[in-house]
Amino acid sequence: MKMVSALLLLSTLLRTPAVPSQHPSCYRRALKDHNCDSIPDSAEDLRQIDDGLQNHFWEGKGCDVICYCSWNELLCCPKDIFFGPKISFVIPCDSQ
Repeated sequence: MKMVSALLLLSTLLRTPAVPSQHPSCYRRALKDHNCDSIPDSAEDLRQIDDGLQNHFWEGKGCDVICYCSWNELLCCPKDIFFGPKISFVIPCDSQ
């Protein structure tokens, strides 16, 4: 009986069309210079968050996505995913 239930569930899942998740996700960006120190000069869409948060940058003109530089790539995530909802609202943002 368990096997029949499992097969029914599996066949139902396989027939369900794949729908992209509405939940924002993280992504990686390769660095051209392979150097975190050159980011403010080479990337116009990244701004350093604060001197106290080394290698952390806002992406774009707003303050919704945070990128962390790790050697040769950037890991970019929505701020609530990156820091969590209890901390993300206290991260300084200068969107100008």
